[in-house]
Amino acid sequence: MTERLPIGTEHCTVERDGAVVIVTMNRPAARNALSSAMLVGLASAWEYISATPEVRVGILTGADGQFCAGADLKAMGTPPTDPEVRERMKRIPDFHWKGLLRDGRPTKPLIAAIEGYAVAGGTELLVGTDLRVVAEGATLGLYEAKRGLFPMGGCAIRLPRQIGYANAMDLLLTARSVTPAEALAMGLVNQVVPDGTALAAARALADQVAACGPLAVQAILRTYRETEHLPEEEALKVSDELGWPVIGSADAKEGSLAFKEKRPPVFRGE
Repeated sequence: MTERLPIGTEHCTVERDGAVVIVTMNRPAARNALSSAMLVGLASAWEYISATPEVRVGILTGADGQFCAGADLKAMGTPPTDPEVRERMKRIPDFHWKGLLRDGRPTKPLIAAIEGYAVAGGTELLVGTDLRVVAEGATLGLYEAKRGLFPMGGCAIRLPRQIGYANAMDLLLTARSVTPAEALAMGLVNQVVPDGTALAAARALADQVAACGPLAVQAILRTYRETEHLPEEEALKVSDELGWPVIGSADAKEGSLAFKEKRPPVFRGE
């Protein structure tokens, strides 16, 4: 049963359905452009996903067939109307960078479910996620350079690492729109699906992730993030440090036993 969580804001709803948290950017009249209230909600959602053991995966999407059209500078300079949300702005250091997935990304996998526009800050959010499902009619792109701006969400660093130098410079320096088919060919996204089905496809993917051992999933994610640019010898030391406790866990024993007994495993994160 889906539960609406109180950590959302007027521009960002947060719902939980079992092991999956669905975060929805909710400013449809502005194509879900980023506001302070939205970024506070996003930052709060990432905190909740990381801190809640029963949560195994998150999904980020946008309301009314749009993902996110980037930053709304005017709205980002306007304090939220809710006093509790304004208090959260003070409590969460750098809430705007955390909300944008530049800093403090969740310790659990995050899946982007994209319909419509996902440009500028919308594409930067995509690059901060771990798995990406995009509708075939969506529009992607980093428009900052053609507006004389800079992609402050980290794409100038992350994008070359994720899709290679030539592809990244194509997107960053031309500031052109990119089709989902191009994004798939570049390795920027995982799946292209029919319009209107991105969230359903992301949920199916989330259920697959949630069915895996949470200790294993989180250790794999952490290993990649902590070793991305280490030499292999040093990276393997980190991998061993994080991997051996997983191998010796109760979940690992349950996985082997379930395979032997020909049944689905019941992982407890222990």
